[in-house]
Amino acid sequence: MYRTKEGKTCVIYIRVSSERQVKGYSLDGQKRYLIECAERQGMTVRDVYVEEGKSGKSIEDRTEFQRMLDDIRTGAIHINYVLVFKLSRFGRNARDVLNSLEFIMKYGVHLMCVEDGLDSSTSMGKMMITIVETVCLLSKRHATHMPSAV
Repeated sequence: MYRTKEGKTCVIYIRVSSERQVKGYSLDGQKRYLIECAERQGMTVRDVYVEEGKSGKSIEDRTEFQRMLDDIRTGAIHINYVLVFKLSRFGRNARDVLNSLEFIMKYGVHLMCVEDGLDSSTSMGKMMITIVETVCLLSKRHATHMPSAV
């Protein structure tokens, strides 16, 4: 699935937005899964950012996400990757996802969405992330302009 990342460093970002999600994407489950993935790839985990009960609709109220971006920006943590369980854990707002991806890549950091098989360090992975988020954005726009049923 991925090329080896031997010697690379990463942080893990995990998020659940509601109690209902705890069953399918529990914080502990995501953390365990992502740490195992990092180890299989030969990566060193530098930190884990945990966001509990926060919606992915906007990055504004996600304090751990903001802290992660700030740590990347200031150089407080030197990493090669941000690992997330799925792209939806990174964010659900297409504009925020693409802006955040562009932001971290400006600092030489890539996004790996393990369950989705997406890795922004590859041209195909970056293109797929952009396509997925653009389709989501267009779908939301189309849905808001549809006439309501009578």
